[in-house]
Amino acid sequence: MIGLALDEARAALATQDVPVGAVVLDAEGRVIGRGRNRREADGDPTAHAEVLAIREAAAVLGQWRLEGCTLAVTLEPCTMCAGAMVLARLPLLVFGAFDPKAGAAGSVTDVVRDSRLNHRVEVVGGVREAECGDELRAFFRARRVKSPRPAPDPLG
Repeated sequence: MIGLALDEARAALATQDVPVGAVVLDAEGRVIGRGRNRREADGDPTAHAEVLAIREAAAVLGQWRLEGCTLAVTLEPCTMCAGAMVLARLPLLVFGAFDPKAGAAGSVTDVVRDSRLNHRVEVVGGVREAECGDELRAFFRARRVKSPRPAPDPLG
């Protein structure tokens, strides 16, 4: 499943977006939602891979509750995306690289497992971590070479 998310991440490169990809699988393991970062392509600050995959999965299911589904993403979700997972009632999050600067599934905050919220998400992090991290590091390394004002690298 992280392999499918990596395919989405690599497709984000075509629009100069940060290569983060996500997929939502239903209880039978079928892909019902796909997303890749599209902030640059759409000029939309909320066009994160996870949000787009969640929206597509909800449309396929015809409901906002994604009970029984799994979200797989190449980078630990930010606060916005983690909040969307909680609100969608996703039971399981699988991610690749940890995000020590903005991760909201344990690195900086832990929105998905916050006991004060009405739903908690089980988390499996670090799946194919090196491969997911390498995609991001290569992207930011290339941007630093091209731009006098480099984009911040979420992985340090």
